[in-house]
Amino acid sequence: MRQQVNKSTSQQVNKITRRFLMAFAVVMISLSIKAQEPQVIDRVVAVVGQNIILQSDIEAQYLQYRLQGGIKGSASSIRCEILEDLMFRKLMLNQAEMDSIVVTDEQVESEVDHLIRYFISQLGSQENLEKYYKKTMPEIKEELHRMKKEQMLEQQVQQGMMANVEVTPAEVRQCYNEMHKDSVPMVNAKYEIAQLVKKPPVTLDEKLEVKDRLYKMRKRILDGERFSTLALLYSEDPGSAKNGGELGFHGRGEFAPEFEAAAFNLRDGEISEVVETEFGFHIIQMIERRDDLVNVRHILLTVKVSLDALQTAYNELDSIAQLIHNDSITFDEAVRKYSDEADRINGGMLVNPNTGGTLFDASELDQQVSVTVNNMKVGEISEPVAMKTSDNKDACRILYLKKKTLPHKANLKEDYTLFRDIALQKKREEVINKWIVNKSQKAYIKVIDDFKDCDFKFDWNFQ
Repeated sequence: MRQQVNKSTSQQVNKITRRFLMAFAVVMISLSIKAQEPQVIDRVVAVVGQNIILQSDIEAQYLQYRLQGGIKGSASSIRCEILEDLMFRKLMLNQAEMDSIVVTDEQVESEVDHLIRYFISQLGSQENLEKYYKKTMPEIKEELHRMKKEQMLEQQVQQGMMANVEVTPAEVRQCYNEMHKDSVPMVNAKYEIAQLVKKPPVTLDEKLEVKDRLYKMRKRILDGERFSTLALLYSEDPGSAKNGGELGFHGRGEFAPEFEAAAFNLRDGEISEVVETEFGFHIIQMIERRDDLVNVRHILLTVKVSLDALQTAYNELDSIAQLIHNDSITFDEAVRKYSDEADRINGGMLVNPNTGGTLFDASELDQQVSVTVNNMKVGEISEPVAMKTSDNKDACRILYLKKKTLPHKANLKEDYTLFRDIALQKKREEVINKWIVNKSQKAYIKVIDDFKDCDFKFDWNFQ
């Protein structure tokens, strides 16, 4: 269902940084480790101001690193890197306390509630969450509240630290010129692609036919058949059909508006009328309500575009392509005038969800897009090809290969943003190092002997 009805999940995931996702995972693993029977005696590894770092803190992140396939470096060097990151975070936390930076309980609780809903949706129920981590819900919330508050304080300190850190074109050129030729990275083939999309309309008769099918299923359920069985057999939501249509616990704001309005008005066991959303038509059954969370199951049927409508869209795209070939209109003008997709406002440029930019590695391209543009030349447009829209509906499009670079050693002309990012990262590290040197002279920092031989990146003033 998160693929079909949750109207904003994919957009939210694209906006969350890699560091924030890592923090989610570490929270989960930290809770899991602490829930297990103790096998070793935990110990304090480092002290930063009034904050301590435990061996278990390091092990939680080390385990996450391994689970994600991290294989670079020895176990000891990886643990040293983790320790230094934790010391930096604790030093920021210490500075937040000295600067009297405030994060309100309301702000933290809002984030914690969101995390709890996420965890419950993954594990199926509050009972499963408590059972998995061998903690009561108040204990889990307390642990998450502490972790989230610290993270929010650290973020405020780091934002202030980096607020004015920028690089000039001259600094980017200097970074490139000073880089040893053996250190200049290889760059994979890159693509920049735009699309012009036509979405064939569906007729009223086609919608009524789908609604009638759902009303017949609803009657079968009211007559005694199991909702979950019909969902398994007929629902077109691949994410939930295999679970009998069950979605898990979700709060308000996580579903399409029409679906949410119907779901939150149901009583236990009650089945909704047919509900239309941007994804299709649904019937919904309430499984359980818990405070501001509901667990429902649904059956989704989508309205299929007729072959005649698809052919009409195909022919229209073919005519538009001819206009572009004849220089009667540019591709960008055609997108703004004819495309049915919201991306027409930016010329139909495909956006890489991993970077937020418009450049794609070959491995990042959708398979159908990759096959289409593989033999195209820069400036060419494709024949009309079939596609699925973001809401899983049939449509057609033509693709325009705006830019393509071959695999090459990075250079300043073609890969300026790469070297800008390298220069910016180097400058940020310099700012962090100066900040650490300054603040560590004023804060008590101690590390146990086992970690004093670590080759730390920054200059720490240990006691």
